[in-house]
This record gives sequence, structure tokens and C-alpha cells, in this order.
Amino acid sequence: MTRFRRTATAAAALAFTAAATAVLGFAGPASAHVTVNPKEATQGGYARVAFRVPNESDTASTTKLEVVLPENAPVGSVSTMPVPGWTVATEKRKVDPPIEVHGSQLTEAVSKITWTATGDAAVKPGQFQEFPVSLGPLPQVESMVFKTLQTYSDGNISRWIDEPAPGAEEPEHPAPVLTLAAAAAPAGSPAPSAAVASPDDDDDDDGNGLAVGLGVAGLVAGLAGLVLGGLAFARTRREPVVKA
Repeated sequence: MTRFRRTATAAAALAFTAAATAVLGFAGPASAHVTVNPKEATQGGYARVAFRVPNESDTASTTKLEVVLPENAPVGSVSTMPVPGWTVATEKRKVDPPIEVHGSQLTEAVSKITWTATGDAAVKPGQFQEFPVSLGPLPQVESMVFKTLQTYSDGNISRWIDEPAPGAEEPEHPAPVLTLAAAAAPAGSPAPSAAVASPDDDDDDDGNGLAVGLGVAGLVAGLAGLVLGGLAFARTRREPVVKA
């Protein structure tokens, strides 16, 4: 009976270990996906972003990165920063309507950027690499989704192409997303032309009118007093003096 219990306990422990390993092994790669940093920028402006690429393989190195720019949000100016040991190539596509950049109408826009490692520059296990890009003017959209392919030295390809859904959990292979905020209103905007009287102004007017009214009333009272005083004086002079 005791031997049976020991065997059952050991089997349960092995089953638990296998299940935990499977869960951790599944969750690990999903947390090491390609991202864009920073994650936010402003519509109509320029932004310097970097595609951050962690190597999630234990045995192979990342040798190529392909980033596809969204078709619904073309960008007129796209430039890359040199990354030591990596070559970069861009592809373009026609856009209609044209994109206006500094007064010029552009009929083509960059559709894809590809970085390829040379020599010993590949991203090795346990490392990551950033690939900087300058973009602008940024389109008038809420976000830009960059579908990305990450190629390894053993031929495997991680496809980070799943677009996020509002209110849903993060997909298994999420694409990098750049959120775009509306530009702030310019400072120093002109004030309304029509002036609006405030309650304080009304109170001042009422106070000034009351003061003027009281002053006029005081002046009239003073004049009346002078007239009455003069009449009384004249009357006393006309009356005869009675001797004792």
C-alpha cells in the first residue's frame, strides 16, 4: 500500500512539472516580441523611433529584420540610422492621393525596410538590437501597425503580424504598434472679439451711480440750507426792536 502511494505521488509530481514546463515554454517567446520605442508620437509631426528586436532563440541568432509600413498610413519622409554590421534596404510603392511634404507632392512612399546582418553582427541568444528610423510627417490616424518578420540563422522566421483588437487580449504574435495623438492647439490663439461684461463690472457701475446720487443730494441739501438761512437773516432785520 505504501509503495503504491509513493508511486502515485511521484507520478503526480512529474505530471505537474511537465505541465509547468509547457506553460512557461509557451509564455516565454510571447513576452519577447518585436516592439517600437517610444510607443507614442504626435500626428503631423516627426518622430525618431527604434524597432527593438530581442533574440528569443536559445540556439540561433537573428540575421534579418523586415518591417512593413502600413498601407493606410503612408509617410513621406523615412530615413534610417546606420547600425554597425547591418545593411539596410528600402522598397517603395505608389500612393494616391500624393503625400504633401514641405509643399511638394510625393507620389511614392517607403513600403518596407529590411536590415540584414553581415559578418558576426547577428543578434545572438540573450541579446537584443535596436534599429532606429525617422518618420514624418506622421499621418492623421490613431495608430500605425508595423508588421514585422524576424529571420534566424537556422531558417526559422517569427512573424510578428497580428494586429491588436480593441478590448481583446494581446495576440500570440503581436505586431509593433505606434500610437498617434492629435496635435495640441497652438498657444496664443486670439481672444473673442466681443467683450462680455462680468458681474464685477456691474457691481462697480452700481456703486459709482450710488456715490454720484448721494453727492448730488448732499449738494442740494446744502444749497437749501443756505437759502433758508439767508431768508431767516433778512426777516430778523426787518422786525422792529422792542425796548423794555
